Amino acid sequence: MIKSERSWNITILFGIFLGILGVHRFYAGKIGTGILWLLTGGLFGIGWIVDILLILTYNFLDGDGKLIRP
Repeated sequence: MIKSERSWNITILFGIFLGILGVHRFYAGKIGTGILWLLTGGLFGIGWIVDILLILTYNFLDGDGKLIRP
């Protein structure tokens, strides 16, 4: 898989502290799901936790389908 040019460190920080608002998804280029996270509180908290786990295990993709890794 191709590595994204987006920073893993910034993504995990956004995910942990502002993930309930979907800021990490906006940063990753996933605007549509970012809006969904914003309106539903990170899919009622469940999607937020799943995203943090995906970021921590280096399986989170950006809007172009590239892995966000350190």
